Amino acid sequence: MPDHQLTWLITGSSSGFGYRFALLALQRGDRVLATARSLPKLQRLIDEVSAQDSATTASSNGVQESMKDRLKTLRLDLSDSEEVVKDVVKDAVGVWGGIDVLLNNAGWGQPSMIEEQGVKGIQHLLESNVMGTVKLTFAVLPYMRAQKSGTIVTIGSRSAWRAELPGIGSYAMYKSAIHAFIENLSSELAPFNIRALIVQPGSFRTEGIYSHGWNESNLIPDYDELRAKTRDRFASVPGKEHGDPWKAARAIVDIVRGEGIAKDRSWPQYLVLGDDAEFDVRNKCRVVLNALDEWKDITRGVGFDV
Repeated sequence: MPDHQLTWLITGSSSGFGYRFALLALQRGDRVLATARSLPKLQRLIDEVSAQDSATTASSNGVQESMKDRLKTLRLDLSDSEEVVKDVVKDAVGVWGGIDVLLNNAGWGQPSMIEEQGVKGIQHLLESNVMGTVKLTFAVLPYMRAQKSGTIVTIGSRSAWRAELPGIGSYAMYKSAIHAFIENLSSELAPFNIRALIVQPGSFRTEGIYSHGWNESNLIPDYDELRAKTRDRFASVPGKEHGDPWKAARAIVDIVRGEGIAKDRSWPQYLVLGDDAEFDVRNKCRVVLNALDEWKDITRGVGFDV
């Protein structure tokens, strides 16, 4: 359990996991810098905090703070320029003097056949999601390195482990890039006492998960049959997801704070959430290991003869 009050910077706090992370961190007595692409989208969070505002905690200087005192809302769009993102982070750091936890939660995807997404569509997804996360993380890191501590939690997806599934190719593509980015950071940041966690959730019943709809801007007739089957599959999912987003969010807050289910357990670095996600990860590992076994003579047979 932390020996001090944590300050969280959470992206995508207006709904879904981000909304829940913000509320749970506040309920634990921490401070939250909640961000969204537009400030009005954060009104739901503000209203809920006001409704729960009977809880208080002592700050580091002994002054009692309500939940509302410990919440600051900021506009942050990951598609903004690097300079704008840096300015937002500078303002965020100035609120309480630092950032202990960066929670990279914001992100969006649009189902489509990957060729129909097109080059421009994929570029837009990568710029908004991958480079947006990179810009924000790089803007926060100098402050964490200076304080010689920090935690970076990044919401990935099980889709990176089942990229072959029709309809999710571009989404799996950018989530795979995010996974690799955080994996590298976890080793390069270790000397500065900065931890990184990749969360790979399965299907959870969060709001607006398919709000962007199907990309119909570049339909290719050859895909008509497969597209129809894929769209039917996607349409059958909302409202039937097995994952409880509150349970998932509580688990992550526990892990960051080292309490509850995470008490006396080592830092995981990877966190797979949901039995469906576990199935996909194990299945992909099995497929790759089987390929290694079946083709090991080729794998091992391409070196120089000694």
